[in-house]
Amino acid sequence: MSDPKRSTLPVLPDEPEPAKPRQRARTMSRKEMARMFRQQSAAGGIDPELEALMAELDATRPKTRGECAQGPRPCPYVSCKYNLYVDVNPRTGSVKMNFPDKELWELAETCALDVADRAGITLEEVGVIMNLTRERVRQLEMRGLSKLRVIADDEPRPARDAEDD
Repeated sequence: MSDPKRSTLPVLPDEPEPAKPRQRARTMSRKEMARMFRQQSAAGGIDPELEALMAELDATRPKTRGECAQGPRPCPYVSCKYNLYVDVNPRTGSVKMNFPDKELWELAETCALDVADRAGITLEEVGVIMNLTRERVRQLEMRGLSKLRVIADDEPRPARDAEDD
């Protein structure tokens, strides 16, 4: 007697959906952000309800990793340096939107510390999380490792005892 599950073939759509191209990250300069702020102020300023919400977020912002680890996910604190939604260049102040086609709540991962706590993921997974290609993640990994080697080579080595020889 044949199993009915095995004799049934899956129904496939006539035409597969075209893959949505990956949206590239978008960087905004300080001048561009200042222009947007001036336009918003000229149009009537910030909505008081939004201002109250921002004040509440600032008051409840976690101060340590222990407070943050049990916090809401996706993490609403995009100004945190560990948040994956935006990157702020400390030298220029420019803001890079890593996922310009998505809203914060649409991301599977929003905190780099949560990813680090998982202890080891593939280059492909890092690429999806950071909106980069696997090859670019590999390049950045190699660059970081070479910088660590230079730092390790520059540090003085402890003196070896005569017994070690």
